[in-house]
Amino acid sequence: MAKGHRSQIKRERNEKKDKRPRAHLSFARIPEQKACFVLDAVRGKGLAEALGILTYNPRYASSVIKKLVESAAANAENNLGLSRDNLYIAECFVGRGPIMKRIQPRAQGRAYRIQKRMCHITIILDER
Repeated sequence: MAKGHRSQIKRERNEKKDKRPRAHLSFARIPEQKACFVLDAVRGKGLAEALGILTYNPRYASSVIKKLVESAAANAENNLGLSRDNLYIAECFVGRGPIMKRIQPRAQGRAYRIQKRMCHITIILDER
């Protein structure tokens, strides 16, 4: 069992928390695998270069991830006072979300299951 009062435990836990700017999108209507293709292209890149890649990438996931990167950059500027020029994408990852199960009618009374997958996307920036 933890020692100390509940507020003290929370205070200690919050001191250890990662202070890097981040943005998180839950329940994105994109399959996890398709989002990973786009994230792999921008991981470790500078902010301007990553936004350029995401702007001209034809995949649907790139438009969603571009908004998320811009949100993380705005968090860095407004909340932590970091310069936009020195930022780069330190970490970006995708977690599996829930699956919506739908039915597609087929011939002779059969039904095929369609799985509409979702994911949770997190982007963490850092300063060079």
